[in-house]
Amino acid sequence: DHVIGFVRDRAQNLAPTAPTAPAAEAAPAAAVAPALAGDDEAAAALPRRVPTPTLRLSPELFVPTGIELGSDDRVVVMLDTGGVGAALVDRLTARDVDVLAVEGAPDADELLARIDQWRGDGHVTGVFWLPALDVENPTAELDLAAWREGLRHRVKLLYRTLRHLDAQYEAAGRFLIAATRLGGLHGYGADGASAPMGGAVVGLAKSFRRERPDVLVKAVDFEVSRKTAALADLLIDETRQDPGVVEVGYHDDLRHTIALQETGLAETPSGLELGPDSVFVVTGAAGAIVSAIIADLAEASGGVFHLLDLVPEPDPADPDLVAFDADRDALKREIFDRLGSGGDRVTPVMVERELARIERAHDALAALQAVAAHGGTAHWHQVDLRDSDAVGKVTAAIAGEHDRVDALVHAAGLEISRRLAEKEPAEYDLVFDVKADGWFNLMAGLGSVPIGATVVFSSVAGRFGNAGQADYSAANDLLCKATAAVGRERPETFGIALDWTAWGDIGMATRGSIPTVMAAAGIDMLPAAAGIPVVRRELTGEAASREVVVGLRLGMLTDEWHPAGGLAPEALSPSADRQPLVAEVTGMTLAEGLTVAISLDPTEHPFLDDHRIDGTPVLPGVMGMELFAETATLPFAERHVAAIEDVDFLAPFKFFRDEPRTLQVSARYRADGDDIVADCVLVGERAIAGQDEPQRTVHFTGRVRLATSPPAVASTDPPGSGEVVVAADDIYGIYFHGPAYQVLAEAWRADGAVVGRMTPDLPPAERDGGTAPTTGPRLTELCFQTAGVWEIATTGVMALPTHIDRVVPVAADEASAGSAHAVVRPRDGAGVDAVVVDGEGTVLLQLEGYRTIPLPGQLEDQQVAPLRAAMVES
Repeated sequence: DHVIGFVRDRAQNLAPTAPTAPAAEAAPAAAVAPALAGDDEAAAALPRRVPTPTLRLSPELFVPTGIELGSDDRVVVMLDTGGVGAALVDRLTARDVDVLAVEGAPDADELLARIDQWRGDGHVTGVFWLPALDVENPTAELDLAAWREGLRHRVKLLYRTLRHLDAQYEAAGRFLIAATRLGGLHGYGADGASAPMGGAVVGLAKSFRRERPDVLVKAVDFEVSRKTAALADLLIDETRQDPGVVEVGYHDDLRHTIALQETGLAETPSGLELGPDSVFVVTGAAGAIVSAIIADLAEASGGVFHLLDLVPEPDPADPDLVAFDADRDALKREIFDRLGSGGDRVTPVMVERELARIERAHDALAALQAVAAHGGTAHWHQVDLRDSDAVGKVTAAIAGEHDRVDALVHAAGLEISRRLAEKEPAEYDLVFDVKADGWFNLMAGLGSVPIGATVVFSSVAGRFGNAGQADYSAANDLLCKATAAVGRERPETFGIALDWTAWGDIGMATRGSIPTVMAAAGIDMLPAAAGIPVVRRELTGEAASREVVVGLRLGMLTDEWHPAGGLAPEALSPSADRQPLVAEVTGMTLAEGLTVAISLDPTEHPFLDDHRIDGTPVLPGVMGMELFAETATLPFAERHVAAIEDVDFLAPFKFFRDEPRTLQVSARYRADGDDIVADCVLVGERAIAGQDEPQRTVHFTGRVRLATSPPAVASTDPPGSGEVVVAADDIYGIYFHGPAYQVLAEAWRADGAVVGRMTPDLPPAERDGGTAPTTGPRLTELCFQTAGVWEIATTGVMALPTHIDRVVPVAADEASAGSAHAVVRPRDGAGVDAVVVDGEGTVLLQLEGYRTIPLPGQLEDQQVAPLRAAMVES
C-alpha cells in the first residue's frame, strides 16, 4: 500500500481510473461462466497410487539412529492406560535414562509446566507419545465432547508439547516416537483402522519430520492386544535402529511400513450407480475445485445435491458475480474504489478479502446452476461445520427428506501454513477442527441414515506430511483413518480418501508463489481436467474402502529419508547355495523394496553364451525368474519358493558386443495369509550416446511366493510315446539356442498333448564351479521349447515368451532330471499349461498360463515341415 501511494503521489501521467458507468439493472437470474470440464481420458491417465502395507525387515538389519537411550538422555513419556508406557518407563530407567512419566490427560499449560519443572536448564532428548495406544470407543458411541477430548489428549497435547520443546529439537540426536493402535498396518489392512484417532497423531508426526528432517520421527502402529513388555521393547528397538522410515507397524509378528502401489480401477465397475434418485451431501461447496466436481457429478446423475458451506447462498442477481467472469482485474479496481469511496484507507489485503468473498459466491452459484442445468435439484445450507447444533439441523432436514444418502463428500477445509513454533493454538484448532469436528458432526447427525459411500478430501500433506502444516496434515490423516474405519461401523458403506496434490488451472494454489515452489520440489500441479472426474470415477469404480494419492510427479515427497533406505550394507549376505548369482545387496527403499545388483558376463555364463538372438546374448526369461527367486529369499532363509507368479517378459535384456552388464532386481514384500509375497522387478540401465542420463528399462516383472514349507510332491502317469517324433537336429535348425540350452532331445504328440523329452547330460548352464540355480530354470525352458515346437508347427512362426501365470518348482533339481519329460497342453483360449515329470511320473515342475508373442516373418516351409509332420494330425 505504501509503494502504491508513493507511485500515485509522484507519477505525473498516471492515468486516472475510468469512471464507472452506471450499472444496468441486474437480471433476475444472471448466469456465471460454467466451471472447467473434466476429461475422463486425462483422469484415467493419472497414476493411481494406493498406500499399501509392505514388509520392512527387522530393525537390527538397518543402520543405527545414533540414539543410545542411556545415562546421557532425558526423555518424556506420555503414558497410555494399558501398561505399555509403564513397561517402557521400567526399561528406560534400567538403562539409566532420566524419565518424566506423565499420566492421564492434563491441561496443556499444566503439562508444559511439569516438563519445565522437570527439565530445569537441562536438555530433552526426545518424547515417547503413547495415548493413541488406547483404543477409543466406536465413533457412533461418542458425543462431540468425548470426540474432542479424545483428540485433545492424543494430538493437540502432542502439538503443544512439540511446540514448547521446539528449541530442544535443534540439537542433534533428538527423537519423537509416537505409538498408535490402528491395527498394526496403519489402517491399510483388510480390517481397516481399529482406533482412527491415531491417524491424527501419525499425520502430525509426518509433518514434524518434514519440519525437522534431522530428527528421528516414527509413528509405530500395533494390533489390539494385551501385550505390554513386548511392545515396550519394540519401541526401544525402533528408537535405536532404522532411520529410514516414519511409518512402522507390527502385525502378525511381521514388521511393516507403508509404500505406494500403482493400481488401476477394476475393469468392471462395482461402485455406486448414479442417477436422478442419487442423493449427495457435499461440504466446502463454495470452493472452485469442489464446484467443478459438483458439476461433474450433476452431469453424471441429475441427482439431488445438499451443498454445505460457511458462505451464504449466492444471489444470482449480484452483478459482482457476472463481473468476476468478465474481467477479474477490472472488478478488483472497482472494489478498491468502492471500499475507498467513504474516504477510508484501503489496503490490498482488504481488496483481496472482498474479492475472495465474491469468488466463493461465484463458485457457489456455478455449482447451483450446474446442478439445475443437468436436471438435478440443489439445496444450499449455510453452516459452520464445527457447530454441532447447526449441522444437526441440516442433517435432520436431509434425513427428513431422504431415506438414504448415496454419497457424503466432505471437502471442506482451510490451510494456513506456519511452522510449528509459530503456530498459535487458536490457529491450530481452527484448521484442525473444520475437518475433524466437521466429519464427526456430519456422521453423528446422519446417525442411522444409510450412506452408500463417503469421500473425504485429504492431501499429500496428510499422506507424506508437510512443513508448516502440522494441523492440516494431522486433520487430513485423521480423515484417512476414519475412512479406513467407516466399514467397521457401517458395513453397508465404503469410504474413499483422496490425497490431492495442488491443483492447476483452478483454486488458490494457482496463484502467488505456490506453482514455483512446487516446480522447485519436483511436484507437478494437477491438471483440473484430470482431477475433476476423479471423485465420480472412484465412487462408481468399486465398492471398497481405500485411500488414493491423486497427482502426477510427487518429487521430494517420495525421497528416501536415508541413503539406500537405511539398510546396513553388511546386513544381508547372499548365500552361495541359495543366491549363487547375486553380487551384492544395495539397499531397501520405500519405492523399490530390497534391491540387489547382479553382474553377468556372456564369456563366463553359458546360459548367456548359448542364448543368442541374432548373435547377441540375451538373458533367458527363465533365468530372470531364477534371479527373482534368489532375491526374494535373501531375507527369508527359512522359507521356500512355493511359486513364481504373474511373470511378464516386457523387453529383452541384451549384452551388446558380448560385454558384461550389471542389472538390478528389486523385491517389495507383503504378507498374504501365511505366505510372504515378493513383487519383483528386473531393471537394466544403459548409456546412450547423446543422452546425459542412462536409459532405464524395466525388462521383467513378477512375484515370488514364499511359504513355510516346500511345494507338495505329486505324481502322474508318465507320458505315452508318439508315432512321429521330431528330432533335436530339426528343432535346433530353427531355435537359436546353444548347447547349454538345447534342452529338447525330441518331441511328439500323445494323448492330445505335446511331449518333449529332456536332453540327457546337458553341459552346465552356470559358470565353472558355480552352484546350480535353485528353481530349475532349464525345466521351465523345456516347457517353453516344447510348447514352441507345437506353435511353430501350427502357425509357421517362432515366438518368444511374454507371460506366465504361475510356475511351481516342485523338485527342481536339474541334475537329477535326466529322464524328465515336459507334457504341454493348450488351454481353451490363449496359452498353454505344462508339467515336467520324471520317468516314474513324479512331478518336478508345474507351469500354468504360458503365453508368447510371435516374431515377425514366416519360417521357411522346409524348416517347418519336420515339426508339422510330428505335431499336426492329418
